[in-house]
Amino acid sequence: MTITDPATWPMPTRLPRELGEAAVAYAAAGIPVFPCAPGQKRPLTEHGFQDATIDPARIAAWWGRYPDANIGVPTGTMIDVLDVDVHAAGTGYPILRTLQREGLIGWWGQAVRSPSGGLHLYYPTDPEQARGSWSRGRAHVDFRGTGGYIIAPPSTITTGHGDRRYEVIARGRRPRPVDADAIRELLTPQPGRTLRPVDPATLREGTVEQLAAWVAALPEGNRNAGLFWAACRLAEAGLPELDTLGALEPAASAAGLEAREIAATIRSAHRATTITGLPDDPVAQTVRSLFGIGR
Repeated sequence: MTITDPATWPMPTRLPRELGEAAVAYAAAGIPVFPCAPGQKRPLTEHGFQDATIDPARIAAWWGRYPDANIGVPTGTMIDVLDVDVHAAGTGYPILRTLQREGLIGWWGQAVRSPSGGLHLYYPTDPEQARGSWSRGRAHVDFRGTGGYIIAPPSTITTGHGDRRYEVIARGRRPRPVDADAIRELLTPQPGRTLRPVDPATLREGTVEQLAAWVAALPEGNRNAGLFWAACRLAEAGLPELDTLGALEPAASAAGLEAREIAATIRSAHRATTITGLPDDPVAQTVRSLFGIGR
């Protein structure tokens, strides 16, 4: 089933806390579901997301057998999801701000905080054009379209900090499909502009100058992402935040970025390289600041 009118948003406005009841609520709204292992993302059915259904009898049987099963929802048929990651290797939030500034991520239907502190933005699938799933690990942004699935609220993931819940934190207005191809193109490094990772043991002035020159030459659309990548490399090499700012700010300014944005991106890069647990900043605050909405 595909949404033929993107303005018709099928996601339930209220979800029961019990997982089995929530699975029924999704199905009643026309969203197919399937069970995943409690506290995990692994499907419990033989064919995974291909077994998803809105059949209440089958759903009752699944959650009768696995009452704590997480709720899996296939993507690419009714909904697509932009997944912004937060983990020890980095965060996708600086890239999210770039995507917002470029006008590429508006018109989402709902925003979901993930257990890691990341963000899922839900969009209606474009009935005219199927878009496959893809990942941009360095940008910490993934797209879940055809051939993918997501774990939906109120599911939980078991972490070293206990059980963390997927939670709807905001709902959009007049949802429209997202141009995932344009986002992927923006996040794809330009040929000839990649650099080898910086080795902390061999960091020297020439390496810093090379990174700065690379940042200064970044084209519009890749500037913020490139600055974030370069700042992460220097942070990983042990350079203090103020020194990173001093090394990269002139180059980023020459590329066309504003001073406040440069400082925020470098700060985010240093925080991302030193994360040891879950982030303290609520995702809801980021969503409100990005999109000017209330909870």
